[in-house]
Amino acid sequence: MGNVRSVERAFKSVGAEARITEDHAEIREADAIVLPGVGAFGMAMSRLRAGGLDAVLSERVIDDRVPFLGICLGMQLICAESHEHGRHEGLGWVDAAVERLDPGTARLRVPHIGWNDTLPVGENDLVAEPAVFYFVHSYRVAASNSATAATCAYGEPFAAALARDNIWATQFHPEKSQDAGLAILRRFSALTPSPLAAA
Repeated sequence: MGNVRSVERAFKSVGAEARITEDHAEIREADAIVLPGVGAFGMAMSRLRAGGLDAVLSERVIDDRVPFLGICLGMQLICAESHEHGRHEGLGWVDAAVERLDPGTARLRVPHIGWNDTLPVGENDLVAEPAVFYFVHSYRVAASNSATAATCAYGEPFAAALARDNIWATQFHPEKSQDAGLAILRRFSALTPSPLAAA
């Protein structure tokens, strides 16, 4: 939802073949899967379920363990639940809840839009060093989650990236984050031969 074309162009700029699809057969043949998104959690999950994409994504990512990258809303959708406009069940790949950002001061407005520093958590291949990335979001995953690969602070700390096994996810937009973001897409692309499938 929302930003799939810009993600497709960004992957092509780093030499990866990317294909936008909702076709189950193409997703089952893909060597890696990218789930980008901008918008409301509940609506996005309804769309995934209506097309049977929740099941085929879980089959490929959890059962077959193909490399996966979730971007922005795509990171939130892999969590167990979201409290955006009520309670909504997510894909459940990461045991975390998505909550509204609470900067704690009127000086910091929600949504959080713009460039912000991120810090890696431990050693990981997703966010290997401190960098600045571009964010657009009103909801967040707690920084204390065990899958957290990088953190950011906007009044309160939150998970800027998640990484576990074959699953990578970023709250920021690598496709809009210039060299630092393209470096992440390049590293993800190197995990597998093309094509990638953007669901």
